[in-house]
Amino acid sequence: MGQDSIVLLGVNHKKTPLEIREKMALTGGYQEPLEQLRGLEGLKEYYLLSTCNRVEVLFISQNPEQMRREVLDLLFAGKVSREEVAGCIYVYENQEAVHHLFMVASSLDSMIVGESQILGQLKEAFRHASEQKTAGMILNRLLHKAFSVAKRVRTETRIGANAVSISYAAVELGRKIFGDLRGKRVMLVGAGEMAELAAEHLMGQGIDDVVVANRTLERAMKLAARFKGRAIGLDEVVDQLLDVDILISSTGAQGLVLFKKDIAPLMPRRRNRPLFFIDIAVPRDLDPEINTLENIYLYDIDDLNNVVEMNREQRDKEALKARRIVEEESLKFQRWLAGMEVTPTIVDLRAVAESICQAELAKTLPRLNGISSKERKSIERMAASIVGKMLHHPMRYLKAEHACIDQTERIMQVRNLFQLNEQYEQSEE
Repeated sequence: MGQDSIVLLGVNHKKTPLEIREKMALTGGYQEPLEQLRGLEGLKEYYLLSTCNRVEVLFISQNPEQMRREVLDLLFAGKVSREEVAGCIYVYENQEAVHHLFMVASSLDSMIVGESQILGQLKEAFRHASEQKTAGMILNRLLHKAFSVAKRVRTETRIGANAVSISYAAVELGRKIFGDLRGKRVMLVGAGEMAELAAEHLMGQGIDDVVVANRTLERAMKLAARFKGRAIGLDEVVDQLLDVDILISSTGAQGLVLFKKDIAPLMPRRRNRPLFFIDIAVPRDLDPEINTLENIYLYDIDDLNNVVEMNREQRDKEALKARRIVEEESLKFQRWLAGMEVTPTIVDLRAVAESICQAELAKTLPRLNGISSKERKSIERMAASIVGKMLHHPMRYLKAEHACIDQTERIMQVRNLFQLNEQYEQSEE
């Protein structure tokens, strides 16, 4: 019988166009494809992961080459051609597969390094595999180890602490100004995509209320409904600022839409409560002079880009630490796997040695007339001790790491030397 291999094959945002990823995505959920894979006899364990940026299949098989083709044909035939995925699909085996999985779980392979969403998606994928009973002992161990690696990366590095997108940077600046964003109120002026993303992230921080102002009221109402907020016209913006803490502006206007003279009279009426302006529009919506007012914090897209760039440099340093953790944990898992391969031989070796020992004791002890029970036990302990000392070096040889001889070869040497395969066959007969 061949040796089991861990195989991971997939596509992701790095080298696969969106139109191909869309075709391969498991839009109907995990149940049906997991059931389909159950029909492939060569798969021992398997699980699937499907997100907007990646589709991956991880499986264990003794015939990896054949099963790669069968898995791809089964899951994606009719959706994409072999020619379409030939240049973009990646395949990893054994240690490389383990390393890749740990990189994914730690968000080191994500579009935004350090984002936390991927870990939840991995846990969801594993939950489905567990429910369908397609993950056995090795995959259970591997996935749980992936989760603990991700936790270690989060604990020991600051990889998720710094914003590396415009929308995240806006939220981070808001937290620096207000400390806690819970209960704060946000106004969106215009309906730009980055403003929407910033609003989404702010909502995730516990923002209390969202007001949407837009030139077209219908568009404002649609966006406000998304955030369970309310819509207003552009002419109401200044008055509504009395009760707003954060304003995000992204209109398509050709000139400024808010001036210092509009804002200055508001501050005494607000009792000088801080007001945070984020101008993501190009050209700018907000008068730069607004920033000269006390308790007003105005950031434009260049300011946010500077924050992103500084944070990216810091995150790259943290990513180096995180990759070292992934390397360490990959090697640890590989040692565990190696131990799994060695265990049956160790068990067989002990069984054969103990069987010989017991057989010889059964022949010898009846011939020793007049020995006491205590003496009998001493002889048995001595025989067991001899067996243990005789097995010590073969056991060490099996477990040790050798640069020149791989573990499979060492296992076969020991099995041949002690005739373990023959012993097994005789016991079967």
